[in-house]
Amino acid sequence: MCDTLVIVGAVAGRGGVLFAKSSDRDPNEPQAVEWHPAKDHPEGAWVQCTHIRVPQARRTHAVLLSRPVWMWGAEMGTNEHGVTIGNEAVFTRARPSKVGLTGMDILRLALERARTADEAVEVIASMVESHDQGGRCGFESERFTYHSSFLVADPERAWVVETAGRRWAKERVVGARAISNGLSIADFAAEHSDPVRSWVASCAVRRRRTESLAEGVRGAHGLARILRDHGPGRAWPEYSWLNGGMRAPCMHAGGIVASAQTTASWVSELDPKGPRHWVTATSSPCLSLFKPVAVGDPLALPVPDVRPDASLFWSHERLHRQVMRSPEHLAPLFLTEKNELEHETFAGMASAEAFALHEMRLREWTERVLLEGSRDERPRWVRRYWKKRDRVLAP
Repeated sequence: MCDTLVIVGAVAGRGGVLFAKSSDRDPNEPQAVEWHPAKDHPEGAWVQCTHIRVPQARRTHAVLLSRPVWMWGAEMGTNEHGVTIGNEAVFTRARPSKVGLTGMDILRLALERARTADEAVEVIASMVESHDQGGRCGFESERFTYHSSFLVADPERAWVVETAGRRWAKERVVGARAISNGLSIADFAAEHSDPVRSWVASCAVRRRRTESLAEGVRGAHGLARILRDHGPGRAWPEYSWLNGGMRAPCMHAGGIVASAQTTASWVSELDPKGPRHWVTATSSPCLSLFKPVAVGDPLALPVPDVRPDASLFWSHERLHRQVMRSPEHLAPLFLTEKNELEHETFAGMASAEAFALHEMRLREWTERVLLEGSRDERPRWVRRYWKKRDRVLAP
């Protein structure tokens, strides 16, 4: 489950496009932030995607991706030309294939091959028309599969692209536009949407909330506030037995029927003078820090393992999972310091310095929270859900 937002013409009064996405997936599924350089490929080459291979382009562009570690494709990313894309799982009447391209594969293929948002739409359409969508898309469940929608942007324009099997539709964005886990282009949705699964995902609730918060936003800091939102009047998540915290953009897992956790977040200012991007590289943006990244400034960030290791993702998980037992009590122990540090990262701090400072301060904050301790105040079904997922962190 995910949310992606664009606001066209809103970069500090200079035009351009603002882009934001939270990737909501299984809590124990890490994402890697990684760079891939531009590359020439021999004629007749193939590229192995997550489940199938497709013909390779003669040249692929340099890309910066946020990728679930077991997949070839990415949940969100950008390329050297400023094309930036986020994807969503959508639930349709069409049955996904047992093997095929995932939406994450299609997103990466579009970033590697397109110089503009218009070209990216063409790549997505071509892939959808010529290949089945399908194969395993979930981390915990090998049977979880779906079709995808996309928000495609560059510094000049943005498009919504929605799919159902090999069918697709597009819509040019004017102003603010969000997509979530349901089809939203009216005629296409009427024909292809699965209303029950879309309702369980609370996609319409989140999409309305995200778009309502977009008014007046003019930069990355405002986008970060939207991705941290827990719903009207809520400082922290409200858990439903049906789907946990799935009704708000900052998603916290804990539902009985459906559940997902925000495992990575990304914001971009696609300024005509040059795009700028920030990522958390962790779960829970409400407790994390957005750090600057750039396609032309690759960092040697370790790829997290699917088992807990010393990576930023898992280091943050140790803090996040302790704090969410009682966020009203524990989060104030460090949030002011975190917000002050993030003000510097948005103001122009170098990428390497921002990541190093986050890791250093994260150790301090975790020690502080663990010393304080607290009773788990979440509903019993949420405690039961996390008891199983927290076993991976047991010493």
